[in-house]
Amino acid sequence: MADEVLSQNEIDSLLSALSTGEMNAEELKKEKTEKRVRVYDFKRALRFSKDQIRSLSRIHENFSRLLTTYFSAQLRTYVNIEVASVDQLPYEEFIRSIPAMTILNVFSVPPLEGRIILETNPNIAYAMMDRVLGGRGSSVNKVDNLTEIETTIMSHLFERSLENYQEAWGSIINVDPILEEFEVNPQFLQLVSPNETVIVVSLNTTIGETSGMINICIPHVVLEPIIPKLSVHYWMQKEQTKERDPNEYQAISRTLKTAEVDVQAVLGESSISIEQLLGLKQDDVIRLNQPIDQPMKLKVDEEEKFYIQPGKLKKRMAVQVIDEIREEAVHDER
Repeated sequence: MADEVLSQNEIDSLLSALSTGEMNAEELKKEKTEKRVRVYDFKRALRFSKDQIRSLSRIHENFSRLLTTYFSAQLRTYVNIEVASVDQLPYEEFIRSIPAMTILNVFSVPPLEGRIILETNPNIAYAMMDRVLGGRGSSVNKVDNLTEIETTIMSHLFERSLENYQEAWGSIINVDPILEEFEVNPQFLQLVSPNETVIVVSLNTTIGETSGMINICIPHVVLEPIIPKLSVHYWMQKEQTKERDPNEYQAISRTLKTAEVDVQAVLGESSISIEQLLGLKQDDVIRLNQPIDQPMKLKVDEEEKFYIQPGKLKKRMAVQVIDEIREEAVHDER
């Protein structure tokens, strides 16, 4: 078993206990040499590491943000969705934890095998439907007596939301979520065996003044092919080996070439008083600080970028770029 990492507060408390005699260092050494035994429940096998759980949490935090934006636009009311917890537990325990009658959307995610359950608390589902039908978002829990119209409205609303699930998983794998079933009784769903480990992502959801939970149940069989991709090491390696897409590079280059910038050819500068400015007449000469034998400077968006020399091009005033102004030269002048 890996050594536990203590926080700074725990370290300070341990040192304080040793100094006051509350703990004995010899006893601590003795406890360290003894074999540590931990109870393990084979009926509740932990098949995902903490690192993989964190990765799944990050993915679904992104999904919750996308879902918030989607439902806010669809329902035109205050919507807030955020990840409450990500746990692994037996499928049977998940079924027992949700209401006896609830809103269950079962969808597949090809190319991955298996199916995922999106369970929505009836209070939340009815508040959504009431908003879609032009109401204020009030909730009436009568999930055991859904009409055909209500079933169609709810299933279409959640089916369109699955596009956000596809986007949330885009950094790991390209999936194509397809809604396959709309059910209200969890006892009719037997996705996997009762003891099969599933990931349950719970989302705290608020629609207007109504709040409840949205639970996503992902069986182990769905995630099994991509488990190696859920590690931080894989994500870091992917970022290091990621190559720039040539088409993306060309698109950025084309956009930059059409960008407009403010360019100024500075002939020179001078300082005069207000009185001299007001007294200027035709044919008066203002002496600039620009030597004739030194190149002038070209500014791009107020930043000095090039050395230039004045001239003419097709009977028009023009400047010719001589050299680039480098940062070293700018610091030397300062």
